Amino acid sequence: MGAIAVALGAVAAGTAAWVAREIPAAMGGDPTRGERGERMRNSPRYRDGVFHNPPSAVRAHETPAGRTIVRELLFGKELRHPSQPIPLVRDVTAEGPASQTLAVTWLGHSTTLVEIEGARVLFDPVWSERCSPTQSVGPRRMHRPPLEIAELPPIDVVVISHDHYDHLDMHSVQEIAAEQPDVRFLVPLGVGAHLERWGIERYRFAELDWEQEARIGELRVVCTSAHHFSGRGFANNGTLWSSWAIIGAEHRVFYSGDSGYFDGFRETGAAYGPFDLSLVQIGAYSEHWQDIHMTPEEGVSTHLDVRAGLMVPVHWGTFVLGLHDWSEPVERLCVDADERGARIAVPRPGERVEVADPPKLDHWWRAVV
Repeated sequence: MGAIAVALGAVAAGTAAWVAREIPAAMGGDPTRGERGERMRNSPRYRDGVFHNPPSAVRAHETPAGRTIVRELLFGKELRHPSQPIPLVRDVTAEGPASQTLAVTWLGHSTTLVEIEGARVLFDPVWSERCSPTQSVGPRRMHRPPLEIAELPPIDVVVISHDHYDHLDMHSVQEIAAEQPDVRFLVPLGVGAHLERWGIERYRFAELDWEQEARIGELRVVCTSAHHFSGRGFANNGTLWSSWAIIGAEHRVFYSGDSGYFDGFRETGAAYGPFDLSLVQIGAYSEHWQDIHMTPEEGVSTHLDVRAGLMVPVHWGTFVLGLHDWSEPVERLCVDADERGARIAVPRPGERVEVADPPKLDHWWRAVV
């Protein structure tokens, strides 16, 4: 028994040491130093040591005590997990060139692969089991990724909306960078400090403020506004958050990132639209934090504001990050989109959609509830 106790103690100590190393690394780097810090301080959105949302967009609401939210998460009656496995599709292969027109594959949560005019853009890649600074605790996936990172086709650019753990995953970033040495990363201002902490060479990424853009081959990639917040540790808003516009010669894509609904989307539509495709956040909303996450109905409004043709919803169905039923966001989306004449496609994780010829809506999630 003594030997067993010693062995268990050694395992526990080793696990604790590993977690102690993992968490500080996952929290990322300090963005305030050097040239990066100077760029941040010169941003119109930065003052008093943090980034700020547009003041005209702030909506007053009452935030409940943390224990109230925890109680609702733990004991609420909503069906936050499906009763059956979520169906996965493996439409993406590493063989063959990217579409010369426009196609999209939702890989779960906000991780989305876009093929546009021969290039591939990967948004917010999260392959880890948990969106957390440690894989020991935290929100856990409700379905496996439909394919592994090693099975991805060649990616031209990885685009990050902000540094929350369900959008910026250390392990995924490191593995993609190792698997694909030619891939570039585009991130909002300050987020490059995290990439540097994780060993991504400076020449492989660019950091943009709102309305700044980068060229990836023949594509213009524009960092556009959002109404959200950031943070990977105990302090918030030390790095910028954003939506993104991908502009090709013939096709355009809008990605909302995480955001509350605000008039900045209409401005983005006027400046960079119309878009052929919108990828819009519809999940993890609540009356308790309505200024940082849209409802499905506000997601439809965003899609219409940016003047997009087809909407594919994201930020739902993979992690439990809200207080609603797991399939409620997409049910509400379907009702509102139908009432307002918005075209939507709701693919299964891993299902590839040709934007010019989207599949008929089949409400696949209803068989999973």
